[in-house]
Amino acid sequence: MQSKIIKISILTLALGLLGGCAAPPVDSSAIDAAMSKANDAYNLATNAREIASEAAYAAQQAQSTADAALECCNQNSQKLDRMFEKAMMK
Repeated sequence: MQSKIIKISILTLALGLLGGCAAPPVDSSAIDAAMSKANDAYNLATNAREIASEAAYAAQQAQSTADAALECCNQNSQKLDRMFEKAMMK
């Protein structure tokens, strides 16, 4: 069983190598154009990541500010409740 798998693997590898040798030559201008497009895409992705990072930081700051405002609001509400209770006691 293993010898059949090994023979099939060797045959497949040999056919793959022969098929690779028969491939037509690639135009270097096409490679350069593809590389240029890949570099442009990389630069755009890098810029997008930086912008996303800045947006995440701004969102964290906004969340922090909103949390502080909510805490202040809750404290004011508690103060008003205590003042109301004092006024009702008199």
